[in-house]
Amino acid sequence: MKKLINTTKAPAAIGAYSQGVEINGMLFVSGQIPFVPETMELVSEDVQEQTQQSLINLLAILEEAGYGLDDVVKTTIFIKDMNEFGLINEIYGEFFKDNKPARACVEVARLPKDVKVEIEAIAVK
Repeated sequence: MKKLINTTKAPAAIGAYSQGVEINGMLFVSGQIPFVPETMELVSEDVQEQTQQSLINLLAILEEAGYGLDDVVKTTIFIKDMNEFGLINEIYGEFFKDNKPARACVEVARLPKDVKVEIEAIAVK
């Protein structure tokens, strides 16, 4: 049975999608952008602060569904500028210290609300 995940601890969906969907012991977390949930405003223009906020938002959805970072098996990072990969990776590594999931990182022309980073994940129980 499919279960839709929603929490006020992560930014509300700005389109026709769910923050997360759980099915058969797997959780699919939609791409998280660096908006502060309480204000729905961009955390800052700094790419490291944007990465951190995106991961905080992702973690909030994981926790709402009863998962944690150790359950994450795959992430995808969409970034505006591949030259900032090292800065993004530094913050990413602070969240995924022991559990290093499979990952893809893709430079894109544009992200929602012109943010610099968006991160999605798949977690398994």
